[in-house]
Amino acid sequence: MDYLFWFLIGLAFVISFIALIYPILPGVLFLAAGFLIYGFAFSFEPFTPLFLTVQILLFISLFVVDYLGNAYAVKKKGGSKAALWGSTIGLIAGPFVIPVAGILIGPFLGAVIAELLFQRKGMKSAVSVGIGTVLAFVGTTLIKVFTQALMIGYFYYQVL
Repeated sequence: MDYLFWFLIGLAFVISFIALIYPILPGVLFLAAGFLIYGFAFSFEPFTPLFLTVQILLFISLFVVDYLGNAYAVKKKGGSKAALWGSTIGLIAGPFVIPVAGILIGPFLGAVIAELLFQRKGMKSAVSVGIGTVLAFVGTTLIKVFTQALMIGYFYYQVL
């Protein structure tokens, strides 16, 4: 039975990384699910107040980095709220419409189209905003990969 629980914990952690490519999946919740599976299957004893504080702060940072990174890039490139919404919609829809490449093409097209339609900006300006959203997505994704790996590593350090 222990093997089944460890498999489920590992699966939850793997899905949390897949969620970086398919943002419709709640990656952070899969991390939490892995921790909870361990707690219910084995023990919550390793989850000290320090462990919980660190994990909660890292959970919060995942959300903050995700939102602020994209918002900062759009603003820095002179984009509007419409571009922010367009890139977010493109980020969610892109991987389903265009598998693999859609994760980068979706936010780009979403931001560009939003800028062209709602802000009536020129193509050069809209493309600049689109590039900024893609660069922000790549940067925040790298930060999230590192943060999630840190969270999982700290979990294993505590429980093993």
